[in-house]
Amino acid sequence: MPDYHSLTREIQNRIKEDRERHWVNPYAFPDEKIVRRDNQHDRANLWRPAFVRDAEKIMHVPYYNRYSDKTQVYSFYKNDDISRRALHVQLVSRIARNIGNVLGLNENLIEAIALGHDIGHTPFGHAGERILSGLYHDHTGRYFNHNVHSARVLDAIIHRNISLQTLDGILCHNGELELQEYRPEHMSTFVEYDKKLEECYVDETAIGRLTPCTLEGCVMRICDIIAYLGKDRQDATRLHLLSSQAFFAGAIGASNGEIINNLIVNLIENSYGKPYLKMDEEYFAALSQAKKENYEMIYKNDELNRLYDEEIRPMFEELYEELLRQAESGDRDSIFYRHHIDYVNSNNYGGEEDSVPYEEQEKNQLVVDYLASMTDDYFIDLYHYLFPGRKHDVKFTGYFD
Repeated sequence: MPDYHSLTREIQNRIKEDRERHWVNPYAFPDEKIVRRDNQHDRANLWRPAFVRDAEKIMHVPYYNRYSDKTQVYSFYKNDDISRRALHVQLVSRIARNIGNVLGLNENLIEAIALGHDIGHTPFGHAGERILSGLYHDHTGRYFNHNVHSARVLDAIIHRNISLQTLDGILCHNGELELQEYRPEHMSTFVEYDKKLEECYVDETAIGRLTPCTLEGCVMRICDIIAYLGKDRQDATRLHLLSSQAFFAGAIGASNGEIINNLIVNLIENSYGKPYLKMDEEYFAALSQAKKENYEMIYKNDELNRLYDEEIRPMFEELYEELLRQAESGDRDSIFYRHHIDYVNSNNYGGEEDSVPYEEQEKNQLVVDYLASMTDDYFIDLYHYLFPGRKHDVKFTGYFD
């Protein structure tokens, strides 16, 4: 039988009493302290509060549409019942807002971070991310990470004057690194933020040191794990890659529903009214064990990784070199200029006056921007358009195979 945990009667009564007396969480980030690169624009009003503006801006960035055809975990299946990145983003937002609501945090800030956190993700999930980072590093000595690139998309590619607090939450969301306790690190200026971001490009270990500057960012970070942990298992079962009995059922449970509910309950129980988020040791150990199982049984699946190495990697390599050639040629009739540079320029509202025009930035970075922006299908179609007759291809498992 499924085991769904509940908040203790003591904490439930405390929350109800606090709501009756209109308690305000002193650790929630207040709208009036929002910081933008241009604070004269995007001022809050009654119908579009500070972080509502960020959430809406992100949803209207043209790259937001592309979530719907980017791999979450399983790339080579035609199956509408498994998760794409669009659903993952919605699940993170819902779970994080649920926790934020009970804790009395700024839900609009949480939503903005959640909606934007993967907007810079590559096609073909984390395999695509690893491949692209390797190519970028080979050419420049710099590293690519999807969380860093998501912040770049919203701040340096498609300029939308997104707030420091939202960008920082996106930058620091790395859902591969679980912690038992999350404490925000104060940061209030873009000078600090820009330094933090640049370190991730040049120091491979910097990603592991990122900490959000708001409690809302901390909530979203743990919810990234909560959202994918059980859902990836559910998808593996639907694709008949694993049995639902394959997973250890620790304190958090084994099913998607149990994992979401039980982690939410434990986080609220241990974090309500406090300046940090925390799980107790038993739940944290179970989360870490479950994540380890996912890696062993799902993410390191030999067949999936064989296809990434034998087909997707060489396609990335050939596309990277060809697009770099086009970028360096300056040929405005090339695919690179027509489908990427012109696309970015047509969707920009303008950045800082002293910033370098987009197409004059370093060419490898522009190629990385283009490749990361692609959906899975666009990537495959572009490869065959530029390299007709080449041997590499992707064969999908269909509904009736």
